[in-house]
Amino acid sequence: MSGPRLLRVVCYSVLSAVFAAGLFAEVITHYSYASQFREVPNAAPSAMHLLGTDSLGRDLFTRVVYGTRVSLLLAPAAALLATAIAGILGGIAGLRGGWTERTILAFADLSLALPLLFVLVALRALLPLDVSPILSVIATFLTLGLLGWPSSLRVVWAAARRLRESDHFLFATALGYSKTRLLLRQVIPNLRPILFALFWISIPLFVLTEATLSMLGLGVMEPLPSWGNLLRGCEDFSAMAANPWRLVPLFVLIVTVICFQYILPTSGESA
Repeated sequence: MSGPRLLRVVCYSVLSAVFAAGLFAEVITHYSYASQFREVPNAAPSAMHLLGTDSLGRDLFTRVVYGTRVSLLLAPAAALLATAIAGILGGIAGLRGGWTERTILAFADLSLALPLLFVLVALRALLPLDVSPILSVIATFLTLGLLGWPSSLRVVWAAARRLRESDHFLFATALGYSKTRLLLRQVIPNLRPILFALFWISIPLFVLTEATLSMLGLGVMEPLPSWGNLLRGCEDFSAMAANPWRLVPLFVLIVTVICFQYILPTSGESA
């Protein structure tokens, strides 16, 4: 097995383990992420608390596991929404051309001109800060999905435009296929590899964006954990010095993002 292929196998294994930890959090730990052990705040790692406890006495290992579920299982949902929007709009722009194409591309360029994080912070700031944790999760990842498509649209548009000029597409047009049928039967199926790649590229981007928002206090709200709001504990340097295991969420975040970068085969490798 070649080096790059072995590296991808390792990355797949790591990501599978992280996903499984999030899915089966209740099996891995018997504590609740909100349970407080008030008698042992900021405790060091022990047999009872593998990573110690935070300032409120909550089990850090439990919160990391449940934070994995929130961050890593909902980011693909946001990436899927953003990729679907980019696929549909990019396919329509490449298929129809004319003023439709110019309008969609102009709107995408306008969206790209505004920094995504700035727009997310502004939109999230419009919501009350005391929203329920579940609502904060839905708002965060729904906003990510609805605003994260412009960066992928031009890739889809360029591929759809090449398809529009291909022989089999011209033949289908000559047979009288409608634009909608051409989009669903010809364009989107042929764009599947590109959409799949864009989907996987978007996941670590949305994971990092959610972590940034949560660190700023504008993402997933307490007591529901995510990697981002767990990293807010790094502000307490004295607690960090006493319990370096608080950096575990950061380590998991970095390893996960790196694994996503190597999960797709490069064009220069053999299948």
